[in-house]
Amino acid sequence: MAEEKFQPISVKPPANSPLLFAIRCWVDLQLGTIVAHLRPQMAKLQGCILDVGAGESPWREWLPKACSYQGIDIENAQDYGMGGNKPDVTYFNGLKVPFSDATFDGAICIEVLEHASDPLGLLSEIARVLKEGAPLLLTVPWSARRHHIPHDYHRFTRERLEEMFRTCGFRDIEIRERGNDIGVIANKMIVLTIRLLRPARWGEGAWSIPLAFPIGCMSITMLCAAHISSYLGRGSMEDPLGYFIRGTKESNHAYRIVPMPNK
Repeated sequence: MAEEKFQPISVKPPANSPLLFAIRCWVDLQLGTIVAHLRPQMAKLQGCILDVGAGESPWREWLPKACSYQGIDIENAQDYGMGGNKPDVTYFNGLKVPFSDATFDGAICIEVLEHASDPLGLLSEIARVLKEGAPLLLTVPWSARRHHIPHDYHRFTRERLEEMFRTCGFRDIEIRERGNDIGVIANKMIVLTIRLLRPARWGEGAWSIPLAFPIGCMSITMLCAAHISSYLGRGSMEDPLGYFIRGTKESNHAYRIVPMPNK
C-alpha cells in the first residue's frame, strides 16, 4: 500500500498557542466547524466526562472546572500521530471500553467513529458506560479525503447516524451539518495547493509549484467565501464537511450491540 503523502496534523490543546490555534481554525475548515459546534456544548457538561479517542486531549480545557476528565485511546495511538502515554488516558484495544456500566455523566467522541472497524459496536460501548440521561457529543467527517491510512473505514450520512444512535439507545438526537458545499470546495483547494507546493519528485516541481500560486489565490478566495456563506447561512447542506451529533442516553435496558471480536 502506498504511503500516506499528506498526513493529518494532530490537534494540540488550544491553550498551548491560542493565536496559532485560531489561525488554524480559520484555515482548516474541518477543525473550525468542529470547534464552532463543540465548544458551546462542552460548556454545558457536568460530572465525570469520558473522551473517546482522546489523542492529545485538546478539548479538555473547555470542560467546566467542576468536571472531571477521563480519556481513552487505542493502544497504537502513535499510528495516528499522537504522543506517548498520558496519565489521564487509558489505552485499550478499541473494542470493549474498559469501564463499568453507567460510569460517566457524559462523553465526547471527536472524529473517531470513521476509524473504528466496528463503529456500531464502539457506539454501543460508549452508551453502556454512560449513565441514564447522560449526553454524548460526537463529530464525524463527510466530505474528507482518506486519512490515517489504512485506518479510515467509513463515511456516515445523517440518516445512518440517526439510526445508529437510536439502535444504541440514545434519544433527543440532534444532528447538525458542519459547513457547506462552498467550504468543501475551499477545503479541497487548500489541500491541492499544499500538494502542489510539495511535489513527490523534484522534476514535478517545475510545473506544480508555478501552478500552486494561481490555485492558492483561488483557494484564499474560496476560503473567504466559505466563511461568509456560513455566516449568512448560505450554501448547500447536502454536501457538508461533516456532522455534529448530540444524543442523550436512554434507560440502561436499551438494546446493546456486541462488539466484533479481535481478529
